[in-house]
Amino acid sequence: SEMCIRDRYTTNWCPACVVAKKVMTDKGLSFREINIETSGMSRKQLQEITGRWEVPAIVIDGKNIGGLDNLIKII
Repeated sequence: SEMCIRDRYTTNWCPACVVAKKVMTDKGLSFREINIETSGMSRKQLQEITGRWEVPAIVIDGKNIGGLDNLIKII
């Protein structure tokens, strides 16, 4: 089924975030990028939303799918 709402939580310094963006873009998947640094989001807020302390944190249709490795497995 088509995955609709995709959020990708990222930072400016995260190499895996760059790769995740490329993977999603190459697959033609649209996403909303939330940079936790520029948005002023704390790691605690990130953890509350995604269940993860680290980036990238990828949420699809409200479900946290994890980071880059899990993204590659499911798409």
